[in-house]
Amino acid sequence: MSPAEVIDVTRDALWVLIKVAGPIMMIALGVGLIVSLFQALTQVQEMTLAFVPKIISIFFALLLFLPFMIGSMTTFMQEIAERISALQ
Repeated sequence: MSPAEVIDVTRDALWVLIKVAGPIMMIALGVGLIVSLFQALTQVQEMTLAFVPKIISIFFALLLFLPFMIGSMTTFMQEIAERISALQ
């Protein structure tokens, strides 16, 4: 494998990582921001208030985005398998 092919595979892997993890991370960021604003406005500093809504929203986001995530990772793995079989 040439260095250019290694860079291509690495770039593709990073894009798949961003596509798969991005929506979940954005939802967690949004919920965390809303909870932080609520805590700042009401001066309620309960630790579980910060974690429970984020955990629940991440769980539902995973249920929502799981088919897309599996499809993206499967497509990437098929491309990797094709590159490996093309080397032989």
